[in-house]
Amino acid sequence: MASKLVRALASLPKVSCLVAAATLAISPLSSLACTRVVYLGANDDVITARSMDWKLDVATNLYVLPRGIARTGEAGPNSIRWTAKYGSVVATGYDVSTTDGVNEKGLSAQLLWLVESQYPKFDKDAKPGLTIAAWAQYVLDNFATVSEAVAALEKVPFTIVTDNVPGEDRLTTLHLSMSDKSGDSAIVEYINGRQVIHHGRQYQVMTNSPTFDEQLALNAYWKQIGGTTFLPGTNRASDRFARASFYVNAIPKSEDPVQALASVFSVIRNASVPYGITTPDQPNISSTRWRTVVDHKRMLYFFESALTPNTFWVDLKKIDFSAGAPVKRLDLGKDQRNTFNGEVSAEFKVAPPFPFLGLNTKRAG
Repeated sequence: MASKLVRALASLPKVSCLVAAATLAISPLSSLACTRVVYLGANDDVITARSMDWKLDVATNLYVLPRGIARTGEAGPNSIRWTAKYGSVVATGYDVSTTDGVNEKGLSAQLLWLVESQYPKFDKDAKPGLTIAAWAQYVLDNFATVSEAVAALEKVPFTIVTDNVPGEDRLTTLHLSMSDKSGDSAIVEYINGRQVIHHGRQYQVMTNSPTFDEQLALNAYWKQIGGTTFLPGTNRASDRFARASFYVNAIPKSEDPVQALASVFSVIRNASVPYGITTPDQPNISSTRWRTVVDHKRMLYFFESALTPNTFWVDLKKIDFSAGAPVKRLDLGKDQRNTFNGEVSAEFKVAPPFPFLGLNTKRAG
């Protein structure tokens, strides 16, 4: 094991993270890198945070999606179909993909890039298709807890459908993280065409390459050294994993939810990439564009853009998620520059639902 870790440390791959829609909808660009952490605090306090890093504007907006929306996997005639059982608040990529979000039961989901991903073939004999752009939304629509989601996904109810990054000879490759009010977590990857699920409260951190089992091995190496002695400081995925893993468990388990929230924000900011940074020898490292934080206990969804002075939030308890309620959108503007303050549920405007990019996407109008 020691020699394997040394070899892994010596040959850490370049990392990237990207929303499914971005890679399918835009011209060739450098990749991006994201981090996701789950804080397990006092009094059943659970907080999930993630960063979104990308070289250009991700064109993110926030949406309120009520129950009762009928969806398709957008993979042609053999698409999985479902009706949203739960409402959610989500952050989009290019308004054609759910990249991050939380539903009304407190289940959160995030998509991060994993270059090693290999998905099953989607042919006439395959199970119904699901566009990778709607993978996170499928989870948010259908399940209240991580355990529920894992039990369903273990039955492999669909085939993930992806496509090449425009202008590049590589596929859009993502892995999925989930967390809930109980502090339960799961990481879902597709390795060598097979679904691999890591399920348990101990899986608090996810970044990008290498595969999650190798990330855990690398993190074990840094745990032996000890975070108070030395932590790796680069923007590479394995280094961000080590720092986030140490800090999310080192911060105080404060009984004050405001202090706990501040501590978690500090952890995800520590794992972020400075805005505007360029690393010519590592073109896959990109600036942090925005961060989200889910306070599962208080049902608050925080959003923080790198280009605005304020952190604002949505109180899910104030949202009408009932079937038939309108879809609503909070326009964050180019580069997420629109400035908001405090709780913003009243500032969402009625809007058509965004179309998930897929093989048979039809634009809503």
